[in-house]
Amino acid sequence: MKIRCLFVPLGSKRMVALFLSSTMLCHPALAQDPLIQLQDINVSQAEETPISGGDGYRASETTAGFKGGVPVTEVPRSVSVVTAQEIEDRTPAQIEDAVAYTPGLNASNWGVDDRFDQFMIRGFETGSTGIFRDGLIQKTLNFSGFKTDPYLAERIDVLRGPSGVMYGPGDAGGMINIITKRPRFEKFGEARLQFGSHNTAQVAVDLGDHNEADTLAWRLTGLTRNGGNEAEGVEDDRTLGALALTWAPTDRTEVTFLGHYQEDSLAPNMLLPVAGEDYAASLGALPESFVNSQHDFNQFDTEGWSVGYQARHEVNSQLSLRQNLRYAKQDTEYRHLYFGGMANANTMQFWDFTVFEEATVLAVDTQVEYRGTFGGAENTLLAGIDYTRRILDGTQGFGSGYQISVTNPSYDFGVSDPGNYLDRKETEDQIGQYVQNHTRFSNGVTVTAGLRKSRVSTETEDRLGGTITTQDDDALTASLGATWDLGNGFVPYASYAEGFTTNIGSAFDGSPFKPTESKQFEAGLRYQPSGRNMLLSAAVFDVTKTNVLTTDPTNSGFQVQTGEIRHKGLELEARGQVTNTLAAIFSYSYIDAEITQSNNGDAGNRTGKVPEHLAALWLDYAFDGPMSGLKLGGGLRYVGESWGDNANTRQVEDYVLADLSVSYAWDDYRVSLGVTNLFDKDYAATCESVGYGCISGEGREITFALSRKF
Repeated sequence: MKIRCLFVPLGSKRMVALFLSSTMLCHPALAQDPLIQLQDINVSQAEETPISGGDGYRASETTAGFKGGVPVTEVPRSVSVVTAQEIEDRTPAQIEDAVAYTPGLNASNWGVDDRFDQFMIRGFETGSTGIFRDGLIQKTLNFSGFKTDPYLAERIDVLRGPSGVMYGPGDAGGMINIITKRPRFEKFGEARLQFGSHNTAQVAVDLGDHNEADTLAWRLTGLTRNGGNEAEGVEDDRTLGALALTWAPTDRTEVTFLGHYQEDSLAPNMLLPVAGEDYAASLGALPESFVNSQHDFNQFDTEGWSVGYQARHEVNSQLSLRQNLRYAKQDTEYRHLYFGGMANANTMQFWDFTVFEEATVLAVDTQVEYRGTFGGAENTLLAGIDYTRRILDGTQGFGSGYQISVTNPSYDFGVSDPGNYLDRKETEDQIGQYVQNHTRFSNGVTVTAGLRKSRVSTETEDRLGGTITTQDDDALTASLGATWDLGNGFVPYASYAEGFTTNIGSAFDGSPFKPTESKQFEAGLRYQPSGRNMLLSAAVFDVTKTNVLTTDPTNSGFQVQTGEIRHKGLELEARGQVTNTLAAIFSYSYIDAEITQSNNGDAGNRTGKVPEHLAALWLDYAFDGPMSGLKLGGGLRYVGESWGDNANTRQVEDYVLADLSVSYAWDDYRVSLGVTNLFDKDYAATCESVGYGCISGEGREITFALSRKF
């Protein structure tokens, strides 16, 4: 007797295994029944990789700390991953909002400022120097920020501490790596309609498919937004489209082409004086109508695009080759009438400032990886060379300024473009040769080591002065660390890492500035409860920056490199599933920030703009039973007191912000409501020295979205 089976095909390969028993209806058949040839069943399950979206609020692997990718628990450094699920649940408006619940990170520290993604890691300004996308540099180049929308991100990896071995120049706080959404070898699609505060409306789509042979897959992601922010009349508009194409002719070869185009019309920041601090309280506070407005002159418009690829080829089971390349270009048109301090006791000084520039970045990273076993130890050796050329070409203008009365403030006057004080073309070439090695011993110990030689050449053509200046820098950076899996879920680790940033300019004697160097010692402990998708982490760190620029005590108007800054602290993090229905993210940071050496009269002071305490808690509850499909999320973010300047003359008060998320999913539909700063807390994100004002933090933002998968 034969068994005759009726096969009911399914559209999604991921669902085949789950529904196999219910889609195959079998019954006995007589021997003379003709044999039915069944089609092949291709069963596949999404496998987590160092660049995939993770599992819930956790990712088990990362390329942060080791370019070849290793388990997070084997990285001897503090690493956090903002997963695809977290991005979906919290629906952040900007990348800086996406990382707001990460330990050691003070997000949106410049308040209402849409020009760039800005944040500090371990007390060091990182948003302008530490953003990477798909492992390639995406740092701000003057005022060209190459901003990435969170809707394009699959996940965001955060590495805390110097990263000179992996990525070359970068500040001591660390870096983030935005992983772009990639094609999937399945058919999928989503359309989203979104409405929000300040008359903001947005439409977004994300869809993809593959060929029958599973050798070609594509993905198209795009959105268009028309909106504003808290300042009356300003724009928060965006149009973008991204196309990704993956070609995988064999299991050992894969090439993914990535391209995108983006236009933005955004608003710059606005520092304003505070009554009783920057001017006499008796004059009264500035009216809300003035505070919540900007001059019509202000604009920040950009147009940019990028194209590149990520290729890998496994020569055999031990040897792999990889190359990542991207070329990006952005045109920036920026006008800003900004507050520049008090002109006198009752008059504000505003300066007119313009930037018209074109920025291009070519980045390529080529790697060779060899995996082998030596004496029972698994070893991965990775060697590579990366090259980056960044070109900035444009002008900057600065005018004679305008004065506005504190007692009767108004922007009711015309402003024209000022004359140029700068017209230049700056070309920076970076080349790095690096090697990393990761060894996993049979006793649970892993050792990761790295070494890099970096060379940076800068040429500046001053078209106003008719001069060309050059500067060459080089640095040798190293890292070493170890982890030890004790077998009971606990994994202690310790590491040492180095980094550097270049300084353009020269001292009084004409000698070029040397790079500012950073060194970090870190020790930590991770705990992964058995059978649970959760990771608890704790770390202590000690970061020192040397060769910091400070005032030349002998020659007025010049600088020397005898400054030093030291940040020490503690970080705690927990993320993952508390129960089957409750997911959580918790972070806490303590930073002891000190200017240890300086000629500016601030030695021994706390580093300006660095809160001593940071904490965040996010909870997300997914209902089951009759209320299945309903999710309720909420969070609290605490930012402690800080000083507005290195002189410690002005204190910035601490604040607590609450966030909320509610969503309901049924069939292929999902409706969601997101609110940041739920109680519309009025606070100062940061301040400058007395007389130069503060910048307000972001107020309440409400977002309602309806999406459908197809």
